[in-house]
Amino acid sequence: MDSGVNRSTRVREIEAKALVSRVPRPADGSWPWYRTDFNMNVYRGCQHRCIYCDSRSACYGIDRFDEEVLVKRNAPTLLEHELAKKRIKGVIGTGSMSDPYMPLERSLGLMRRCLEVIHRYGFGVHVHTKSDLVVRDIDLLEKIRRISGHAVVAVTITTGDDRLAAKIEPYAPPPTKRFEALRALSDSGIETWITMMPVLPYVEDNEEDLLGVVRSAAAAGVKGILPFLGVTLRDRQRAYFYARLDQVFPGVRKRYEAAYGGQYACRVPAFAHLMNALETACKDAGIETSPAFTVDDPPHSEQIPLL
Repeated sequence: MDSGVNRSTRVREIEAKALVSRVPRPADGSWPWYRTDFNMNVYRGCQHRCIYCDSRSACYGIDRFDEEVLVKRNAPTLLEHELAKKRIKGVIGTGSMSDPYMPLERSLGLMRRCLEVIHRYGFGVHVHTKSDLVVRDIDLLEKIRRISGHAVVAVTITTGDDRLAAKIEPYAPPPTKRFEALRALSDSGIETWITMMPVLPYVEDNEEDLLGVVRSAAAAGVKGILPFLGVTLRDRQRAYFYARLDQVFPGVRKRYEAAYGGQYACRVPAFAHLMNALETACKDAGIETSPAFTVDDPPHSEQIPLL
């Protein structure tokens, strides 16, 4: 399923002290991303080695993001303990800073065991991933949907070109596999979305490719696409991204430096045109769009779900 397994990443097991955290509701009562009440991650770090990942930023405190993945081996037991104490049920999101279906999950099965706990306690779930491994757990997602009324899977796809994706997300399954997973999930009654972010300036901002993602999304029964046509860059994430650009897209770094300088939110040059084309195509295909923020107000305080 995967384009390869990143064997250079060290794997270390730990005993976590807490797993579930509450997601604060914005002051205006809205939900800037998908609606979740709680967040959890059964892993810390990620094997996919995507060149753009914001989780490398110093503010998240993951010092060896590309060198080590921490496995919270007690996650299912801890989750059971924490959910048993909650009087009010809600939706648990996962995948904000690591992928719950990275290659490790195939053998360890921690996410599957956590889904069993979520089902047992009647909570909903919202999964962010860029792996087709999620289809392994369709049976549990269906059960969670029937009990809680909420089981949603959002899959990151920013290009339909498998060869391009392999340069950007070298250890993640190719987009064609992700579309197959979305079709299988949709056919099972699971609500599916595509997280179209980041769309890398000068690399992925090709109108025909983006509209091709919309066509493939419609064929896969996807309910909505959440886009950000650009990328966020800061501190050591920027340094890593630029170093990788030099390796896989020679010359593109100079275009970034000239166009964006030290900017945090780097929108694609033809942002307004591409957003209009994307929204029109989605409307014609019956696909919802929920832009996470306005053009002039990019997010600064929370992790974009770049998976």
